Amino acid sequence: MNASAEALNDIDVSGLTPEWQRVELLCHYTVHARRGSELDAKGLERLRALQEQVNALRQKDGVWSQFGIGGLTDYEYDVLACVLAPEFEPRVGWLYQDLQPGINQPYPCPALMQELLALEPHHSGELYRVLSNDSPLRRWRLVNVSDHDVYKPVRPEAGVASHFRGYGVATPPPPGATEVNTQNARWDSLVLPSDRIAMLREFMLWIEQRQTVIGEWGGAVMGGPIALFGGPSGTGKTFAASVIAAELEWHLYRVDLGRLVSKYIGETEKNLNALFEGVEGRPIVLQFDEADSLFGKRGDIKEARDRYANMEVSHLLARIESHQGPVILTTNLRKHLDPAFARRFQMVIDFPRPDAEARAKLWQRLLPPGAPKLDEVDSVALGKAINLSGGNIRNIALHAAYLAAGDKKPISLKHISIAVWRELAKDGREYSRSDLRSLAQHLPKEVAC
Repeated sequence: MNASAEALNDIDVSGLTPEWQRVELLCHYTVHARRGSELDAKGLERLRALQEQVNALRQKDGVWSQFGIGGLTDYEYDVLACVLAPEFEPRVGWLYQDLQPGINQPYPCPALMQELLALEPHHSGELYRVLSNDSPLRRWRLVNVSDHDVYKPVRPEAGVASHFRGYGVATPPPPGATEVNTQNARWDSLVLPSDRIAMLREFMLWIEQRQTVIGEWGGAVMGGPIALFGGPSGTGKTFAASVIAAELEWHLYRVDLGRLVSKYIGETEKNLNALFEGVEGRPIVLQFDEADSLFGKRGDIKEARDRYANMEVSHLLARIESHQGPVILTTNLRKHLDPAFARRFQMVIDFPRPDAEARAKLWQRLLPPGAPKLDEVDSVALGKAINLSGGNIRNIALHAAYLAAGDKKPISLKHISIAVWRELAKDGREYSRSDLRSLAQHLPKEVAC
């Protein structure tokens, strides 16, 4: 499910009423069938009309998709409708209890659903595939299956009905992870070479076309997908991850391994398990920073702690590879990465430092659009003036804006040169005015003697 609670407030769940009405009519049909009779012509015509409405609800732009659910097979939609129907039409719950004596719950068991959907015994395998552990209904935590017993009711997972009613239930962030704000992340804000944009869009296909390749074409079932973003700090790796999450309308969480790794043997694995169990089936993109520290070239094992550290890395990699959801690893030092690990990722994308043309675009986009600027503040000239990363330019643009606001004047090259000087000083190295190149003439003497 990838629709936010705020968006759901504007969607009326009554749009799914034909689904519940169809399930109710199937219950009546089953009652007649058990008695050896059939629905009358009026009932059959009603069933055909409801089927047409249901088909429309399941289209790509139908009502189901407005609730963040799409790309399911007809059997998957049928099962989901059967399980949810009692939540929205209580009569269906009473009919279920009449149709399955001894089961004191208003939810259908697999055996009853097979009967409702008129599945012949040789077609029943499709129903149980829909209820298997790796099916979308289970991975997305839409239905709860008990012990794979054909006579145990299949219930909606906790919070699913609330999700459809629009007020949802608050779900805590996964342990050891912090959500990244993706509100302003858009494709047209990415300043990267066209071939890297193409690679990012290819990574999206691994997520968006999973049902087609695996569910319909029989492709091999794999975890992930997993991507490695490599490149210097400030080149847009996290922003690219934000764009992907925003495009999916999913949440992006950065994992703080410092909160998960423990000095106590076995505790790290426990924490990692809790992280992945916390995101299982949820619309979440996971981002792990400093992948080189995790998957770097390993040396000889000199003490017991080294052996356990290698075990922890192996456990983490195994969980990442088996996790049914996108994972993005970032590194500033790709050359330190063990090639044996890199081959296990679906995509490896290098993020280069921006050239003069790219820097000009960054200056144009990152200087506050509503801020007054003197004509001397030219993005093309700034792009050529000094070699900076996108992260540097973002910081400088905002710093210059605050300096101008404090002066109650338009942004000038004086403000920008001061901001550049402050940014360069952050890494602790010694700099001279000449390092600012053409901007040096605008740097006040009292700032850099």
